[in-house]
Amino acid sequence: MEFNDNIAIYLQIANLIYDRILSGEWKPMERIPAIRELSVTLEVNPNTVMRTYQLLETLNIITVKRGTGFYLTENSYDLVFSNQKKTFLDEQLPNLFKKLQLLNITPEEFKKWYEENLMNPLKS
Repeated sequence: MEFNDNIAIYLQIANLIYDRILSGEWKPMERIPAIRELSVTLEVNPNTVMRTYQLLETLNIITVKRGTGFYLTENSYDLVFSNQKKTFLDEQLPNLFKKLQLLNITPEEFKKWYEENLMNPLKS
């Protein structure tokens, strides 16, 4: 994983976990990698992963079961989905529309690009 110097690493790891949850790679009630295991995989300090897990536990996305490890909560998908959607709509989408306006990209052009590139699964 390549890290962005402008965002705390533990938050980038949280975003990676959010992506895995939203994609269905990690499912509710499923065990997730141990702190050391994930830190080795991502090549980061275990304390950084621990900080990520503490954040996710505070947000009720994961829970710890003593002796067996960390698990996604039953409603982890719903929590991540609603949080990520709100963040996208409130923070990222306005920036996208600003850029579209600055580049004079019309809604029609955007729709055409979207349909050609994202709606066509056979196009690579």
